[in-house]
Amino acid sequence: PTALSIPARAVYDKLNSIYVDEAPDLSTAERWSKLFRDGRKEIEDKARPDRPITGTTTENIEYVRLLIDDDPYITIEGIQARTDMSYGTVQLIICDDLKLQKITARYIPKDLSDVQRAERVRICKQNLSKFYQGTWRLCDLINDDESWLYHKQIDHKISNKAWMSIGDPPPTIVRGTRFAPKTLFSIFFKSTGPMLIHRIEHVQAVRHHYYISQRLRRLIDEIKRQRSSHGTRGIKIHHDNGLAIISHSPNFPNFSPCDFWLFDVMKDNLTNQENSESLHNALTDFMNSSNRNEYKKTFEKSIDRMQLCVDKHADYFEHLVK
Repeated sequence: PTALSIPARAVYDKLNSIYVDEAPDLSTAERWSKLFRDGRKEIEDKARPDRPITGTTTENIEYVRLLIDDDPYITIEGIQARTDMSYGTVQLIICDDLKLQKITARYIPKDLSDVQRAERVRICKQNLSKFYQGTWRLCDLINDDESWLYHKQIDHKISNKAWMSIGDPPPTIVRGTRFAPKTLFSIFFKSTGPMLIHRIEHVQAVRHHYYISQRLRRLIDEIKRQRSSHGTRGIKIHHDNGLAIISHSPNFPNFSPCDFWLFDVMKDNLTNQENSESLHNALTDFMNSSNRNEYKKTFEKSIDRMQLCVDKHADYFEHLVK
């Protein structure tokens, strides 16, 4: 038709009268007419270079698998550059054929050696056996640790969100610095509530002598006051700085109720204070007013966490805890 100078509209009308609903639309007829006027003679599609007829061939699937095995962090764009496959084809191979998904790596405190893993499992089994056999009781366990508390509390980022008009600048809040006023506290508590909240007045390392003379003596006095008929009998102290009566593996914050519960909830609930004394009073009021069932549940979770350590062969398991 092009050789006869028949316009594209006439070609479309002729095709439409013959094929009706199966006829190509007018834009297709116009495109064909232009191609034939430009010298095209065949009606079949030309082969597309560097494009396989089907992208998800066995060879392509295996090649993508090898690329991912070699570099688990490779991107879809990176695979595209190595294979000349389309983004969609690579995505189909990864998701549908290889059944893979990309997961963000989680941070862990330390890359543990085999010796450290074995020691963690050994300590957990040792402690668990004493609890399960009744040699130790949760109500006799005292947890102890230290934490720095800033006098001015900086809220979590999500709690600093504010409703603003479109186009208004976002609100700002001054970030706390390590030079901001703060106080070091040593906290002893049981499954029934707080035992001793000790304020360390001067910056100093909490060494063996200071721990015994300034903290343990005060703790013993408080135990005797609260347990006048039993005194310190049966009491066990869990501390993660090497002064423990209950064994505690290093580099393992998963076990201590201070680390996985108390310090976070404590900092979330404290308000700004003028000095270390008012901060001490606010901390004492908060711990004394906290639900006693929360203390009990937290110590019970310690047992669950020890069992998780054994079951997971000493891997860090925070991502498994709800």
